[in-house]
Amino acid sequence: MAKKIFTFRGFKLDEIKKMKAEEFANLLPSRQRRSLLRGRSEKQTKFMEKIEKAQAGEKVKLHTHCRDTIITPEMLDLTLNVYTGKEFVRVKIIPEMLGHYIAEFAPTRTRVRHGMPGIGATKSSLYIPLK
Repeated sequence: MAKKIFTFRGFKLDEIKKMKAEEFANLLPSRQRRSLLRGRSEKQTKFMEKIEKAQAGEKVKLHTHCRDTIITPEMLDLTLNVYTGKEFVRVKIIPEMLGHYIAEFAPTRTRVRHGMPGIGATKSSLYIPLK
């Protein structure tokens, strides 16, 4: 069986990489399209400059707090560190992530797993009889 070729809205990956930003924006859903066409914020612009340096081959730490940045073809095959409010989570950008927000892949809330109660868990556990 042949390997499946990735397509995004009918375009192959190499065609998408050659597109201009406006052409790519026209392929996205309305919310992402409007966000891209309105322009990037100052922080997003600085982050995109770091991405361009990383694509050129420079050693750059790709840490960001800009969770509202939309994943574009320039970001493909990079590993970003996205801030969750507590720590930086590593996110490897793959073609299936195109058009999504970075925040979708770095959740801020984790599931709480309670352990067994220990010393100090309740008032009664303060007084453990000595044997």
